[in-house]
Amino acid sequence: MQKILVIQTAFIGDVVLATAVLEKLHLVYPDVKLDFLVRKGNDGLLKGHPFINELLVWDKTKSKYPHLWQMLKTIRRNRYDVVVNIQRFAATGFLTTFSGAKMTIGFDKNPWSVFFSKRIKHVISTPDQPLHEVNRNQSLIEPLTGDLIPVKPRLYPTDTDYAKVQSLQSNPYIVIAPASVWFTKQYPVAKWVELIDQLPRDYKIYIIGAPSDKSLAEAIYSGVQQKDKLQSLCGELSLLQSAALQEKAVMNYVNDSAPMHFASALNAPVTAVYCSTLPSFGFGPLSDRSYVVETKESLDCRPCGLHGQASCPKQHFNCANTIKVAQLLETLQAS
Repeated sequence: MQKILVIQTAFIGDVVLATAVLEKLHLVYPDVKLDFLVRKGNDGLLKGHPFINELLVWDKTKSKYPHLWQMLKTIRRNRYDVVVNIQRFAATGFLTTFSGAKMTIGFDKNPWSVFFSKRIKHVISTPDQPLHEVNRNQSLIEPLTGDLIPVKPRLYPTDTDYAKVQSLQSNPYIVIAPASVWFTKQYPVAKWVELIDQLPRDYKIYIIGAPSDKSLAEAIYSGVQQKDKLQSLCGELSLLQSAALQEKAVMNYVNDSAPMHFASALNAPVTAVYCSTLPSFGFGPLSDRSYVVETKESLDCRPCGLHGQASCPKQHFNCANTIKVAQLLETLQAS
């Protein structure tokens, strides 16, 4: 084998977890060229990655299918020995099937999997039989690595990324990532305000997020009494710069969202707040110092979905509102 392509064109967190596949393949085959295909917008996560020979970027937002055709031409031209498709959707199945690779591997739930060289059973994680995504992805490359032992995902901020956040790290600090794509994954603003006001005054507190999260950060800032210790960095840091900041934080408070996976990929301390979703879905934190906080009440409506909802179906949002701020403070003390 000389060249392997790994495909993961889903969301940011999925790409971070897929880096565990790169880490394992590099560990077993240090001389093989590893290429990685991601969607446009997620490529910034992998800038300067030491194990990636070529980063392929598919623009799914404009001229999706013409770009898909161009991507297929690129893949065929690269003459891969193996294509490993982590995605379960038709477009990447198409790329895999017609890649021209000697071996094609993917999950059996992909509509094109009947044409793959190796079809791997996609096992759903449940509370009774939990299976983390990195373990599930490892099953794809077992034919190549010979075992089911995964390694942790990892990101590699550059020297420039670390330099960007260095001035923010002179004193002990806490990072809060309060946003999520889904409303029911998001700890309420009032709860974040309550947490910040109860955190020790000697910690600086940074809020991280995308430019679209600025209004959320402003809502939190307006409710906080101790405004002098809080600073919003929403829209000011790249994905890797946010991860670099998280790495040396005393604690990272996050939802079930991408910043949780950033923390895992840098082995940073993290407290993950689970509202409507469950860690047993297989996407929990992997840091050595990681804590999961969720409601202690038994709710027959939780979980209300695998990915969360745009609003609480029951209109009470008790899966979030019944999580005590004291539960979050306890993890800081435990650290």
